[in-house]
Amino acid sequence: MNDFSAYITGSSQFLPNDPVDNDTMEARLGYVNGRPSRARKLVLRNNGIRTRYYAIDPVTGRPNYTNAQLCARAVAGLVDDHHALENIECLVAATSLPDQLMPGHASMVHGDLGCPPCEVASTAGVCVSGMAALKYAYLNVLSGSCNTAVAAASEAASRVMRGECFEPEIAHKVEQLEHKPELAFEKDFLRWMLSDGAGALLVQRQPVPGRTALKIHWLDIYSYANEMSACMYAGARKEADGHLTGWAEVNGDTRDREGFLSVKQDVKQLNEHITEYTATRALTWLQQRRGLRPGEVEHFLPHFSSHYFRDRLHESMKRADFDIPQERWFTNLSEKGNTGSASIYIMLDDLLRSGRLRAGEKILCYVPESGRFSVAYMLLEVA
Repeated sequence: MNDFSAYITGSSQFLPNDPVDNDTMEARLGYVNGRPSRARKLVLRNNGIRTRYYAIDPVTGRPNYTNAQLCARAVAGLVDDHHALENIECLVAATSLPDQLMPGHASMVHGDLGCPPCEVASTAGVCVSGMAALKYAYLNVLSGSCNTAVAAASEAASRVMRGECFEPEIAHKVEQLEHKPELAFEKDFLRWMLSDGAGALLVQRQPVPGRTALKIHWLDIYSYANEMSACMYAGARKEADGHLTGWAEVNGDTRDREGFLSVKQDVKQLNEHITEYTATRALTWLQQRRGLRPGEVEHFLPHFSSHYFRDRLHESMKRADFDIPQERWFTNLSEKGNTGSASIYIMLDDLLRSGRLRAGEKILCYVPESGRFSVAYMLLEVA
């Protein structure tokens, strides 16, 4: 046994280009079939996001960062008088949509950074993949396997949300049904929900003198895939019985016609189950496992995709006898958008820079994932 602890001793974020407001976002992403979206205003009214960021050049309309480049720039932002890239012993990187199937995302980030050889690992999934990356880094330090690890997460959702990405599918629909050549709601919905960005966290055995650090008490991840079918997915088609037909099982024409590579979400399934599974059920179990009580938590950092879920989440927490008043909640969704796996990193960076943290305060982080329903909780203490 050892007496090692692990602390978050640094944080960084990278958001590409200028903030994009609700009035200009469709022009930045590009119109689908030359038509304004019917769903956009409704979705934006519910999600409460006012600005977000896209890795799209505002002049040319072309992507100007890869996903790996976003992540590498966030990691590079950790460099200061106390830390250099050369000190990284372990680099773990997460994303929902890497730039390629192979090599792994972390290898591409490492290559872009150009720092010396180190252990690298990629974590896959959707939002919880960012927490899985942090858990890998945390356990590596906690076990004594290394002194310094970096966990990072990034999303470049705009690369598959641009209007031109849907042209083959729309062309097929025009042939089939000329009077309604529009995107299905489960695809159009996500165009107004997702955005780009990256965050990075430095994990070390000891705090840096004179700087705020966050001790990691524990990080738990639960999956409910044994009970739930896929809800958010890409590279596949969801069949009537709930199973997925993957992109490699069909030919290229079918992939184009049906928009296999677009991100899709079963909105009905999301609305019916996400807070019940990831809050009420998970918090009931978490209290039994960890003995945590809501009165111990000074700051609650919830990752949610839309302010539509804010009050519903609160009600689900109350059903688990875990009521944290919303005055103790911290979120930056309205200004930074929904950056998926990177959202909790960007929130933690903003909170650390806010000046509101005091030694001894505890922070509870909540990251749900609708991929096939999973959730991560993490308890931190200000050191």
